[in-house]
Amino acid sequence: MGVHTYTLADITTPVAPKRMFQALQIDNHNFAKNLPQFVKSIEFVQGDSTTAGCIKQINLPDGSPVKYLKNRVDEIDFDKYYVKYTTIEGDALGDALECIVYENKFEPSGTGCRFTVIAHYHTKGDAGVKEQDIADTKEAIKENVKAVEEYLLANPQVYA
Repeated sequence: MGVHTYTLADITTPVAPKRMFQALQIDNHNFAKNLPQFVKSIEFVQGDSTTAGCIKQINLPDGSPVKYLKNRVDEIDFDKYYVKYTTIEGDALGDALECIVYENKFEPSGTGCRFTVIAHYHTKGDAGVKEQDIADTKEAIKENVKAVEEYLLANPQVYA
């Protein structure tokens, strides 16, 4: 098994870290209804999004190359706007991946925040990670963050 680490996002947004953290991490199961082009639904399998050990199933829209993911929250820090979680199941893992561990940070930057995503792809055997999959994931994250940013800027009362 190998581990391949990638920076999937390093994005600066004018939205405060607390609001982005709430929308993208803590309340994403409710917030997803505002962005049906990215997420069909999010269901709790175990726990809730405020505790380590929580498992969420993320169902993606029809026509998406990935149908669903199951993510387990491993660490969460509400003061530092940090979450570490692991994709433990879903077709995104395919035959080559055991799991993917993500570290998401929302750090203050000016009047907004800097959002970073570091991913650790744990491969089976000597399998590699497809560069096109990394590029597609980076683009999907960028599009999702932009849509969340636009929604929060248009609705300043949300997570204020």
